Amino acid sequence: MKKFMLFAGLIFVFMAAGSLAIGEEAPRHPGLTKIAEGIYSYLDEKNPAPSSSFGANAGIIIGKEGIVVVDTLISSKEAQRFINEIKAISDKPIRYVVNTHEHLDHSLGNSDFIRLGAVVVSHANCKKNAEAAASTILQKAKNYGLTDELLQGTKVATASLTFNNRMEIDLGDRKVELIYTGASHTDGSILVYVPDARVIFAGDILFTDVHPYMGDGEIKGWTNVLDNISAMDIVSIVPGHGPLSTKKDLQEMRQYLLTFERIGRELSAQGKDSNYIAAEIIKAAPKRQFFEVFVAGNVAALYPQAPKQ
Repeated sequence: MKKFMLFAGLIFVFMAAGSLAIGEEAPRHPGLTKIAEGIYSYLDEKNPAPSSSFGANAGIIIGKEGIVVVDTLISSKEAQRFINEIKAISDKPIRYVVNTHEHLDHSLGNSDFIRLGAVVVSHANCKKNAEAAASTILQKAKNYGLTDELLQGTKVATASLTFNNRMEIDLGDRKVELIYTGASHTDGSILVYVPDARVIFAGDILFTDVHPYMGDGEIKGWTNVLDNISAMDIVSIVPGHGPLSTKKDLQEMRQYLLTFERIGRELSAQGKDSNYIAAEIIKAAPKRQFFEVFVAGNVAALYPQAPKQ
């Protein structure tokens, strides 16, 4: 339950700081962007509010025999919008949904895709974490700024098919590889790789132009995973939040994590409070446009010995 409690706390702080336009109607999502032939994604949401899944990216991979969906956004309402936009692109059946990890902004739309006949796939740890939080997550979602209206029709659904290291989905003329290389953003975060297009969906292993949520993260493992991605044959990376990315963004993410760890460890050992440490991290780390208020919460989660101001 730790991850969802921490995430709730961070969102509560985020709302209190006035960084979300809670209660305001978010501008319409810019829609699915073509990344490569048969590959589309949401990208670079400029109003990362509850009604826009906090800017989470999700996408589709189309092959001869059907469609793989990567993540399902934050609610039934968001999932239905996503489904309608998929149908406007292709009439092929949605065969699989892949959850890159269990956080609500990436997975609470699962049940709407299951009703269409899709099989939900995740890492075994992702399923375990999601099931541990299933009984309370919808109630807790309201602490994150989701209203009853936004959550209407939303039902919790976890994966029916899991794997531990690698799994391949065959769409006839296209292979989709699901890859786990260790704990990173969560202990069940995975990569979704399309070799023929050299495109990878990184989920929240990569945040571009967005301060990451790190409350469930393992920094050493996370940097190792980023190194593994950098060694892959890829030209385009869909991050969990932010614009279409390249290997340069992987290096900036790695630098961000190492800067966070260096300053967080040093200043928490000196007895500095979490807000002071956060301010120093923000000054030193690669710049980010959104979710600056997450940094103090991340410090509190990873360095609980740091005094709270």
